[in-house]
Amino acid sequence: MTQRISHWIDGKPWAGVPDRTGEVFDPATGEVRARVDFAGGGQVDEAVSAAARAFPGWRDTSLAARSRVLFRFRELLTERKDELAAIITAEHGKVLSDAAGEIARAIENVEYACGAPQMLKGGFSENASTGVDVYSIAQPLGVVGVISPFNFPAMVPLWFVPNALACGNTVVLKPSEKDPSASLFIAELFAEAGLPDGALNVLHGDKVAVDGLLTHPVVKAISFVGSTPIARYVYETGTAHGKRVQALGGAKNHMVVLPDADLDLAADAAVSAGFGSAGERCMAVSVVVAVDPVGDELVSKIASRMGSLTVGDGRSPDSEMGPLVTAAHRDRVQSYVEAGVSAGASLVVDGRSVSVPGGGFWLGPTLFDQVRTDMSIYTDEIFGPVLSVVRAGSYDDALALVNANAYGNGTAIFTNDGRAARRFQNEVEVGMVGLNVPIPVPVGYYSFGGWKDSLFGDSHAYGPEGFHFFTRTKVVTSRWPDPSQGGVNLGFPRNS
Repeated sequence: MTQRISHWIDGKPWAGVPDRTGEVFDPATGEVRARVDFAGGGQVDEAVSAAARAFPGWRDTSLAARSRVLFRFRELLTERKDELAAIITAEHGKVLSDAAGEIARAIENVEYACGAPQMLKGGFSENASTGVDVYSIAQPLGVVGVISPFNFPAMVPLWFVPNALACGNTVVLKPSEKDPSASLFIAELFAEAGLPDGALNVLHGDKVAVDGLLTHPVVKAISFVGSTPIARYVYETGTAHGKRVQALGGAKNHMVVLPDADLDLAADAAVSAGFGSAGERCMAVSVVVAVDPVGDELVSKIASRMGSLTVGDGRSPDSEMGPLVTAAHRDRVQSYVEAGVSAGASLVVDGRSVSVPGGGFWLGPTLFDQVRTDMSIYTDEIFGPVLSVVRAGSYDDALALVNANAYGNGTAIFTNDGRAARRFQNEVEVGMVGLNVPIPVPVGYYSFGGWKDSLFGDSHAYGPEGFHFFTRTKVVTSRWPDPSQGGVNLGFPRNS
């Protein structure tokens, strides 16, 4: 019997009958492992209403008590991380070690949120004017929505949910319908940690659920991670309905390799960052910019490493790269390989030839050389194991190429020249920069986010900006006057 995956509303699984459902696959076998309920307008209202009922009590819960819930959640998540990793691998396909790494980075963000009492301190100015004190208070927004993608079913929700809860908000989480079970596991752990019913709700589905959250009058803010076209839609729709929105979009991350770089280190990094999680990462390196004269040697080193990669079921300890998440996505990525060949790029390693027994959505690591910037394999976010090498004549040419790209999510430079590295970090128009670091995802006490078409809104995810996004500031001006100071004065108030 096929497993049923349903919503989590008001502290318990939803018991209704869905109008629509979707299939959840095991990407390594191609088999349907479950069916997930898709929310309609009624379920959106139920989840938002549960969050709205829970908000006053959670808002007024002390910072100490909120922090205790987060600390307990962190303990439970650490204790049961192997279970969660297995869930991620079964539905997404990434190898277990990669799933474990995702959870480790998620725990960093939970730990940061545990510091809410420090982060939510306001300011105070005593006797700002004679007998007048002024102070600021950071208060929660209310009900907030989180819409997360398939590629990090645990980490991305935990970029937002812990901070939102720490600030006193209540949350409706809409995970990807492709791998929905991790979000339910997280909700159950929060309930076990003592989070009140309704403070975190999980709503499954597709565009109907997304639009329901974007337009619902009770929802005050939306956090989103996904492709750039959808991020733009989420931002424009949410803000048109009066919501605060942070929408993180797509990427085309470049790794610049200068002639003085350690080419073995650079080749290792290109393979690791290009093909980890089958390239289904918004911070994956998808373009290597080889600055003359190192291109031929670097391509050779990358190709030799690709030949030793083991592609297989993510549950096997021998596997280094798993399948893609769905057959449709595998076919889309494969179509880019065909487009690159047709456009005249040099196909050095062809991942279409990979063969894994037992079905599944497989495409092996693929490498193109001599890629031009007008080719679709360069211009589009492929979101799969396809790495393109572009040649550049100089540092300045490489920098101009990166800055001309529409995306500005992440970038890296490999060099042993400190002057070139300092110049690059200053001049590159990208939000996250790695100096000999191929995947520069900030640690939990900084914030994650790109520039240009990689971000809509003015707040990055988690860290200090996460706390800022989930609160609004109230300034209080206070005076306890002596009765002798009374009297009407219609003049504009002045400090004295």
